[in-house]
Amino acid sequence: MAESQIGTVDHFFSNISVSMIKLTDVLKVGDNIIIRGKSAELAHSVDSMQINRTPAQEGKAGDIVSLKVAQKVKPGDAVFKVS
Repeated sequence: MAESQIGTVDHFFSNISVSMIKLTDVLKVGDNIIIRGKSAELAHSVDSMQINRTPAQEGKAGDIVSLKVAQKVKPGDAVFKVS
């Protein structure tokens, strides 16, 4: 499986387990990602995402998308798309 970095975690809301990710490449619903940091590694399938609190099917470079995640991530963690 090939991995390519597509962004970084910008913020994490622990009370609702949502990560804000600043994208440097395209991310679509249905993609598989890995969030990798110093304290954790999380494999995740993108089931849904939001941009500015609006449901979206795709985010592009420069967008900040919101994703519900299964565990805590930290700002600065790298986000990779798995293909």
